Amino acid sequence: MKIKKHIQIIIFVIIGLLVVVLNAAAWNSRAFSDWYIANIFPLWVNLYGGLTGVFAFSVGEWMLGAGIVLTAFALLLGPVCAVAGAVRGIRRLIGRCGAGSTGGGQEPAGAGGFWRFAAGFYRFFAWTLLIVCLVMTLNCFILYHGSSFSEQYFGEDDGEYDLTELIAVHNIVAEQCNYLAAVMERDESGRVVYTGSGGELRDAEYRVKLDDLADRSRELMRGLGKEYPRLDGFYPRPKALLTSDLMCQQYMKGYYFPFSMEANYNDVMQIRNMPETMCHELAHLRGYIFEDEANFIAYLACTRSDDAFFQYSGYLGVLVYLNNDLYRAWEESRVSYDAAVAVIQPVTVDSQVWEDNVFVTQEEWDRINGKALIDTEIVDEISDAFIDANLKVNGVTDGAVSYSRVVRLLLQYYRKGLS
Repeated sequence: MKIKKHIQIIIFVIIGLLVVVLNAAAWNSRAFSDWYIANIFPLWVNLYGGLTGVFAFSVGEWMLGAGIVLTAFALLLGPVCAVAGAVRGIRRLIGRCGAGSTGGGQEPAGAGGFWRFAAGFYRFFAWTLLIVCLVMTLNCFILYHGSSFSEQYFGEDDGEYDLTELIAVHNIVAEQCNYLAAVMERDESGRVVYTGSGGELRDAEYRVKLDDLADRSRELMRGLGKEYPRLDGFYPRPKALLTSDLMCQQYMKGYYFPFSMEANYNDVMQIRNMPETMCHELAHLRGYIFEDEANFIAYLACTRSDDAFFQYSGYLGVLVYLNNDLYRAWEESRVSYDAAVAVIQPVTVDSQVWEDNVFVTQEEWDRINGKALIDTEIVDEISDAFIDANLKVNGVTDGAVSYSRVVRLLLQYYRKGLS
């Protein structure tokens, strides 16, 4: 029995050291990270992603839920063990002082079973934490230290872009949004709908339509692989989350679960958001973990589609980033902005486009907030803090601000005439 425990301890230590070594290698060697992402990471997508892809539901969501329950139980059991340990210590102390004849030094019936359960549970909990650290290292942390998409395919970037270039790219996107808004199919309330390959969108067909969107997204991503080889390969079908209401409270469109190799999306948000979100989450499965890169890859996939619905989703997905950067430039230097506008006038975005740029409809917000256990503002603040901390821990020094770096990728892409 002791030999078995010693073997378990040795294995535990070896895995722990492996986690440390892999993270150290990723932080200190771009070459190692690139080799891993190109040669090893796809194996997890093909094997593990293929296995979890058999299930129609999000395996990662259930694993996350189980993890929360497990952690909560560990936190609750700790104080119980502390109190029980204190009581046991007191009883033993009384027993040593001569109270043994009254039974003061004896353990209560069943106490041994409780301690065996607690010890077994915390061993299991420790192993679970170790495996989570290993899986997150293999499927997430190493990815932060590989070469960027632009380094791989666009080459050197001097980082110098003038305001006229920003306006020019903004105009490309704004013009497409204005055009596509006019040709979108809409319901009686004027909202954009997706007809897909089987007629009009109706509530009874919603899941079928989402599956159609998911499969088309996979095809578009595979198509990008012909031009950008690292995007080539197997893509599991994106899955809707059962906790989409909570995702709405976090203002999250989708999520990549490293511990199940799944691309997940919020199916409560307005359907116009679905294509770019699905492509965005699938981009993470090819090793592009940064949000700005996933945003850009989703833009490429959607705008190259022959489906106007996908195109509109792709262009709208980056319009706000471009618009925000233009506004920031205007705030920082009115003189420079006016000089650039004298050369190239920004295209005005139609009001219909902004009306279509909805995350969640008001009806859904009313339903979500009406039954929410925690206020949406609190949930959003907690989510933002977690995302920002996670990015900084993995070496993204500007935290969540890195999301807007998609604009630089767009500028580099159009400057090189790659469109």
